[in-house]
Amino acid sequence: MSVKVLIPTPLQKFTRDQATIECEGSNITELLDSLEQDFPGIKARLCDDQGELRRFINFYVNSEDIRFLDGKNTQLNAGDEVSIVPAVAGG
Repeated sequence: MSVKVLIPTPLQKFTRDQATIECEGSNITELLDSLEQDFPGIKARLCDDQGELRRFINFYVNSEDIRFLDGKNTQLNAGDEVSIVPAVAGG
């Protein structure tokens, strides 16, 4: 099943400057594995050494924050849109 992934500008160096890519995966974990297979090195920017999603990277499935869904086990369906959004902080 194909899912559309929106890549933030700082990570586009891993996706050959593509802002939008099509990827496979039935959940966020599988999607990350698929991204890593197609674009080596990107997963280390999104996950820590234990494979957990980094706290300062937000994932949205069809505009819904996965922290309020099922986290990295959030199910994906064909045609879904996953947005990867780096957290912004400041004062």
